[in-house]
Parts: sequence; structure tokens; C-alpha cells
Amino acid sequence: MYEAYYGLSGKPFQLNPDPSFYFASKQHRRAKAYLDYGVLRNEGFIVITGEIGAGKTTIVRGLLDSLDPSKVVAGNVVSTQLEAEDTLRMVAAAFGVRTKDASKADLLMALEAFLVGQTVQGKRCLLIVDEAQNLTQSAVEELRMLSNFQFGNQALLQSFLVGQPEFRDILQHPQMQQLRQRVIAACHIGPLDQEETQGYIEHRLKCAGGTGRPHFEPEAFVEIFSASGGIPRRINAICDRLLLLGFLNEKDTLSAEDVSSVAKEIREESGLTQLGAAPAERSWSVAPVGDEVLGGLQFDPEALDGMETQISSLDREQQGDRLQRLERSLLRLERINLEVLAMLKKLVVAARRAGEDKTP
Repeated sequence: MYEAYYGLSGKPFQLNPDPSFYFASKQHRRAKAYLDYGVLRNEGFIVITGEIGAGKTTIVRGLLDSLDPSKVVAGNVVSTQLEAEDTLRMVAAAFGVRTKDASKADLLMALEAFLVGQTVQGKRCLLIVDEAQNLTQSAVEELRMLSNFQFGNQALLQSFLVGQPEFRDILQHPQMQQLRQRVIAACHIGPLDQEETQGYIEHRLKCAGGTGRPHFEPEAFVEIFSASGGIPRRINAICDRLLLLGFLNEKDTLSAEDVSSVAKEIREESGLTQLGAAPAERSWSVAPVGDEVLGGLQFDPEALDGMETQISSLDREQQGDRLQRLERSLLRLERINLEVLAMLKKLVVAARRAGEDKTP
């Protein structure tokens, strides 16, 4: 809507992760360097943690786009609260290994055979587990056991674990000692500082074809940093709404007052005292008989409206993620089919040559 008005080629502040908008802050550069280092090491675990919306998935997707598929086979899993065996099936499915009706023993053998096959072809296998804070301890242990697969002296699988800050607490559990010993590097991504927040906004506008419109007053950047806490996804939410406000009011210059107005609007919609904060305290009471209740409590209608808005937003994001995962799975299957066809072609040519050699 506002893109044409400001001469932009696309939406600069979309909420879904997009590697083409990657902004190299100090912390994001360090996290990316750790991932690149992990790819070179080709063993053990790399752990990346960060707040919700800090840009973890953007970095990971950028890494996936940069990998040479002829050298690295990557499987991407978004974890949920699954049992250990179901987690193994998710890993196998991420690499295109058949898992239907297979026992755990057959599953492990099939997965190991796949990893060995890729290694024999000169390829390395990389597993990326996103939302790792949802992993159960038994699931984490299964991932650690997969790291024991070897071909000669070479590890068959390397894993990157990406999650929210609470995953660090999970790793500190006494039962995680063996996994901690396999972690070769760990990095936490914190919020952007005030200067980086301004650079982030200007960078995304430039990536979307911006040529100076709209103009942000210096105080506007300060207010955006204050309202967002320096978290990229929150910055995107504020700036997207800010550009919409500018378009509706035909403004080429955006002020701190505009930012305050937008931030207040978002807070009122979500029922938060400030962006990223815990929900504001709401009055409640035991519901009288006959009133609309939920669990015996009566809720403030504004809070329910805010919750509904947040749930709808999360649902849209999850749908986008599911489509992207499906697309990656289809691409992996297509690549596997092409490799199988190439191998069959080589076998046919070899058999024909062998037959010609035997002909007198």
C-alpha cells in the first residue's frame, strides 16, 4: 500500500525472515562467523540462541542459501514438543529418508546408510534444528547419539541448534554434560543498540529500493529504539505501521511523535504495557452464573481482543514457515531424484560398454 507512495520496490519491514535483508550487526556477524566456522569443522554442535525476533532464523536461512548443494546436504527441522523417536523421524524426513512404518532400529539404520552414502559421494550432512528450546531432554540425547555416527575417522553428521535463551538453561542441566562436550562453539544474539537500530532501519529501506523517502527525524530513531528494545522483529512491526501512517497522512517526514502514536496503537491492540513486555495486569473476578466465562474467570474484552490479534499474527507466520519447509522438502526430493537418475544413467552406460567389450 505505502510502497508505491514512497517509491519502494517491496515491503522493507515484513515480519517473515528474509536473508536478502540481512543486517550485519556486531552480534549477527559473530553468529554468522560461528556458523561458517562450524561448516568448516564438519563435526560437533554449534549453538545459537537469541530473543524472539532477534534474527536467528534469518541468519540460518542465509547460511542455507550460501551452501553448495553439491558439497553439503542440509536438513532443517523446526522442533516441537515431540518424543525422542518422533524427533528422529523428523530428522530422517528432513533428509528425505523414508520413515513410515519403520521401527526405531530400522530408522537408525536407514539414516546411517543415507549419511554414509552422502559421505561416499564426497558430500557432508548438516542438520539444523530451529526452536531448539522445545526439545525434550530425551530428544536432545537422541541428537547427541546421532553425532556418534562415523565413517572411518570422519563424522557423518554435524548439527546446529538454534533456539531461544531458555535453551541455554537446558544445556546447563547435569544430564546435558555429554552434549556440552560436543559443542564446539556457542553464541547468543542480543538486541541491537541505538546506533545499530538506526542502521538497521536505513539498511532495510535501502534494500527495498528506498531513495530517502520517507525521512526519519533523528528523534524518531531514538523513539523506535526505546519502543522496540532493539529487537529486529519489533522494529519491523513499528516501522511497517509507521510507514502506513505516513502514507495515510501523506507525510514525507516521520517524527518521534509519529512513532509514539504508532507504538501506543500497537500496545493497545496487543494489550501490552510496552512492546515485548509481559501482558499488562488485568482485573478479573469469579464469573457470576450465566456470564460468558473461560475457566471460571471473566476477562477484560480488550485483553481478549489483543490475544486474538497476536494469535492471528502467529498463525500467519506459522503458515508461511510451513510453506517454506514444504518447498525445501520438495527441492530435496527433486535433487535426490536427479541424483538417482544420474546414477542409473551411469550404470546403463557402464553395462553397455561392458557388453561391447565382450562382443568378438
